[in-house]
Amino acid sequence: MSNPLAKLLEEKRAAGVPLLDLTISNPTAILPDYPNEAIAAAYAAVSDFTYYPSPTGLEEAKIAIAEYYARSGIPVSPSQLLLTASTSEAYALLFKLFCNPQDEVLVPRPSYPLFEYLAGLECVRTVPYRLLYDGAWSIDFEDLRERVTPRTRAIVAVNPNNPTGSFLSAADFERLTNLADRSKVPIISDEVFRDYGFSNPPDRVTTLIGHDAVLSFSLNGLSKLAGMPQMKLGWITINGPAQEREIARQRLELLLDTYLSVNTPVQRALPGLLRIGMEVQRQIVNRTKHNWDVLRDLLNGSPAHPLHTEGGWSAIIQLPGTLSEEIWTARLLDEQSVIVQPGYFFDMTSEPYMVVSLITPPENFREGIDRLRRMIG
Repeated sequence: MSNPLAKLLEEKRAAGVPLLDLTISNPTAILPDYPNEAIAAAYAAVSDFTYYPSPTGLEEAKIAIAEYYARSGIPVSPSQLLLTASTSEAYALLFKLFCNPQDEVLVPRPSYPLFEYLAGLECVRTVPYRLLYDGAWSIDFEDLRERVTPRTRAIVAVNPNNPTGSFLSAADFERLTNLADRSKVPIISDEVFRDYGFSNPPDRVTTLIGHDAVLSFSLNGLSKLAGMPQMKLGWITINGPAQEREIARQRLELLLDTYLSVNTPVQRALPGLLRIGMEVQRQIVNRTKHNWDVLRDLLNGSPAHPLHTEGGWSAIIQLPGTLSEEIWTARLLDEQSVIVQPGYFFDMTSEPYMVVSLITPPENFREGIDRLRRMIG
């Protein structure tokens, strides 16, 4: 059943009302110079379409991914990498690996609304742990410790988080790994927005790759890294003590061999796609930083303000508490024809908030935020 906001949006679209969509997160639809021809050329350069079933992925594709990390000074062995069709599939595989029905995985709140669905499909329960905000975001470790039970099978960290844009600090990383070690559970680190930080402070941990004190799994893929969600290629990097890493790799290989979901052409084209993706990434980085500056400037001195963020593709705006979140977002749509996402979409623990996409075309973003500013006074 549609909620009131969805019904209002349907009515606006049916009436042909021009809308400013500040929720769009599809780079293929909003970048003016999206490299369609270059991507076509990368596939045209593939000369061998012979099917060689390889559960963990073709060696040349894994080498290309290892080289991508090496350019950032992150050493990765191709043997640590396992290719998947998406990050969602990577989660499903890891839930299969560690969980029996009704086991639990700990997930951050706020964050993606996707975890509950992915876990539910594997008959696994998600248990949220809080992120705290006091001008910056951090893990509420007291809350996280209380959520660990004998049925806990993994801790999920989204780094940087979506929509908060917060990276793990060195202090939070140390406490997280210590907790995982004491609890004997692995960490699943979702790092799909790793390349989209607004700065690079020395106390930031951008990846769990290279940190081998506890078993962990770093997830990434072409969707965000290269702005290519249509290519359907992701990967898992296994980190941790050598023996635990090898056991996990062998078991994941068996699961991957059951599905063999990654297609040959995208693996063959991957070296070229990663090169092309670096330019797409540059465009997205420039846009997110520009829109973040615009957001802060336009809301400066207003009753609404953006929460601190360190990167990613989203921003959270705190609204005056005079109205509910539902009413604010509905008014913005009804009176100003601007689409935003309410904070409850991301399990914000209080209200009112709204979430906007920082990869929105700049002219639309500026106009939409300007209309918000005028509406709230």
